[in-house]
Amino acid sequence: MNKLIIIGSGPAGYTAGIYAGRAGLNPLLFAGEKSGGQLMNTTMVENWPGAKDGVMGPELMQDLREQAMKFGTKIIDQQVTKVDFKQKPFKVNDLEAESVIIATGAESIKLNIPGEERLLGRGVAVCAVCDALFYRDKKAVVVGGGDAAAEDALALTKFAKEVVLVVRRNELRASKIMQGRVKNNPKIKILWKSQVTEILGENKVEAIKINNAETMKTDGVFLAIGHKPATEIFKGKIEMDEAGYIKTLNNTMTSVSGVFAAGDCVDYRYRQAITAAGMGCQAAIDAERWLENQNI
Repeated sequence: MNKLIIIGSGPAGYTAGIYAGRAGLNPLLFAGEKSGGQLMNTTMVENWPGAKDGVMGPELMQDLREQAMKFGTKIIDQQVTKVDFKQKPFKVNDLEAESVIIATGAESIKLNIPGEERLLGRGVAVCAVCDALFYRDKKAVVVGGGDAAAEDALALTKFAKEVVLVVRRNELRASKIMQGRVKNNPKIKILWKSQVTEILGENKVEAIKINNAETMKTDGVFLAIGHKPATEIFKGKIEMDEAGYIKTLNNTMTSVSGVFAAGDCVDYRYRQAITAAGMGCQAAIDAERWLENQNI
C-alpha cells in the first residue's frame, strides 16, 4: 500500500515529490511517458529564482527529478490511464494509495500543422514571457486573437524589432484595453482573416506559410490560441470547471477527501513554473497533514 501517489512530473509533481519524500511518505510518482512537463519544450529559463545565469528547461527538470529521488520518491515513467476515487484505498492504474496528488499540468492547444511539432523548442514556443529576451532585434509571429495573444505580442515588443499578430477573424477577442494597447503599438502588425498553415525551417524556424499561399520570414512562432488542462481521465471522478481545470478548496484538496491537485491542471491564471512548484509544495504538505489526521 502506498501512502501517496503523485501523478505528473512537471515542477508541481516533482516539487510535491521532494516535500513528500522529506516528510517520510515514500511517495510513488507516475512521470508519464514524456516526463518533465512543458519545460522540456523550453530552451533557457531565466526567471527561475537562484538561477542567475538562467537554466535550460530540460536541465532544470532533470535536477528536480533527481532531487525528488534523493529524498525517497520512486519514479515510474508510465502514463496513468485510469483512476478510481470512489472508495479508499484509491486506485491509480492497478496500484493502491491512501492519498493522491494530481499534477498533470496543462498543454498549449496546437495548430496541428506541418513543421510545428518538429520545430517545437527551436523557434516554436508557447511562452512569450519566458522567451521574449531571445528575440532582441528579431522578428516574431504570435498566433491568436485573445488576451493571451495580445499579452504575448506586447511582451515581445520589448525586445523584438517587429511582431506580427496572426488573427483568424476580422477582430480581436481580447479585452478592449488590450486591443487598444496592441493597435497603438508601432511594433505590432496585425494580419486579419489569416491562418498559419505551415512552419518552415530546417533546424530552426525560418518562415511561415499563411493561408497556404504567402510565405513570411520570421525567427519565431508563439502559439497563443489557448491552453487545456491534462485532466481528461479525471472527468466524473472529481469536480472541475467547464474548461476542465480541477476545483480545489481553500487548500489543495479536491472535491474528494484525500485527493489533492497542484500546478497548471488547477491554475489557469499564472501558468508559471515557479507558481506550479509552489502549489506542489502546498499539496505535499496538505497530504502529509491529512494523512496524520487520518492516523495513517
